[in-house]
Amino acid sequence: MTISVLIVCLGNICRSPMGEAVLRNEALKRGITDIHVDSAGTAAAHVGDDPDERTLAVCSMNDVPISHAARQVRARDFSSFDYILAADTSNLRSLERHVSSGEGSKATVKLWGSYLPDNKPIQDPYYGGLDGFTKCYEQCVKLSNAFLDEVVGE
Repeated sequence: MTISVLIVCLGNICRSPMGEAVLRNEALKRGITDIHVDSAGTAAAHVGDDPDERTLAVCSMNDVPISHAARQVRARDFSSFDYILAADTSNLRSLERHVSSGEGSKATVKLWGSYLPDNKPIQDPYYGGLDGFTKCYEQCVKLSNAFLDEVVGE
């Protein structure tokens, strides 16, 4: 059975496309091929845009393939994905509002950081330098592995 995961941040150009690429890559390293990973934003400001150049640079430096066009979260995502993982609490609240206003949600909606004991959100690196994107990448690797450990098994 294929597991489907949607990673969500605000604009879908920094954290969530990086998270999507990293989770897919970490799954493949484990030999897990029955996983579908996508990403989206709670806002529509960047719909259709490529990931931020710093997201692309950090993924490239770490040999993580990435190809994505930004999109906004859709109502049908809640019925088509098994897991919807928010990068931070603000986006989690936005997702929870969608769930409470809609019907037929099958998705487990939670903070991605909740898969680690520190329960930390992923800070938005957009207004900083490359270092913030590197930290985001490192956190995405840890979160991807913690998620896979819990959901698929070690």
